[in-house]
Amino acid sequence: IYKMHLYDTLYALILTLSAAAIPVSVLIMVSFVRDIPRELIDAMLVDGGTEWTVFRRLIWPMSRPVMATLAIFNGLNVWNNFLLPLVLTQNASIAVLPLGLTKLQGMYSVNVPAVMAGVLLSMLPLLVLFVFIRRQVMNSLGGVIAR
Repeated sequence: IYKMHLYDTLYALILTLSAAAIPVSVLIMVSFVRDIPRELIDAMLVDGGTEWTVFRRLIWPMSRPVMATLAIFNGLNVWNNFLLPLVLTQNASIAVLPLGLTKLQGMYSVNVPAVMAGVLLSMLPLLVLFVFIRRQVMNSLGGVIAR
């Protein structure tokens, strides 16, 4: 990060947090795709579909619930991450929200109402994200429970 002159930039945070999310996301997606019945894929191929058609018309629509679950899982991880932004940034103008919340406390005192208001405001975007994709997440959980 330092040699690429990305230190103390938001691009460094985006790059490292995205790279950290890839292994778990790939593991979850691969296990989900392996659970798709092979008969469905073979039926599409027999009917004249290509591999691209199978992906576009079968795998992609069926993977919407797991994609929503991964969005919540990785979104929580990225949104609440404290250590990487602390290490990779020093400039207060590009501090992420969890780092900004630490600025609400003094050396010898804590402004509790301000911290609680900041925590509430930091939680709202993730709550809105969950409200919009909750149906997909519940479908994903229902598929796991039904197995």
